[in-house]
Amino acid sequence: TATWQTLAMTAISSVLTVIGGVILGLVLVGTGKGGLFPNRAVNQILGTIVNIGRSFPFVILVVAIIPFTRMVAGTSIGWKAAIVPLTVGAIPFFARLVESNLLGIEPGKIEAAKMMGASRRQIMFDVQIREALPALIQSITVTVITLIGYSAITGML
Repeated sequence: TATWQTLAMTAISSVLTVIGGVILGLVLVGTGKGGLFPNRAVNQILGTIVNIGRSFPFVILVVAIIPFTRMVAGTSIGWKAAIVPLTVGAIPFFARLVESNLLGIEPGKIEAAKMMGASRRQIMFDVQIREALPALIQSITVTVITLIGYSAITGML
């Protein structure tokens, strides 16, 4: 049963991390210099939050967000409660990987889509995500492996 709990905990936090990380990564790229909707203030605030989230030691994060974990999961112990710090700890990590993957796309492909009249949504999903998909899959793999390591830490606490 502990194996199934670990699998469930890792799977659920992986899905939530991918969703949150892709959204945050798209916003970071979109609000950055030369992005689809440049906004320096939003980009700097989100970038700072991501940097702090990535540099925070996971063990300390788990303890620091116990009140938030109780609020979200209704408890601070057990595999369901562990999903909260796993997700909170992994989203900034994955968002930065997504941002890096998206910035690796040739600018000419995005310019071509703009010239053909593609909307921002079409550029984000039909050009950026599609072009970065192989790199995104590698980033998901790295993130899931990281989450498995993090889950061992949550099991110790």
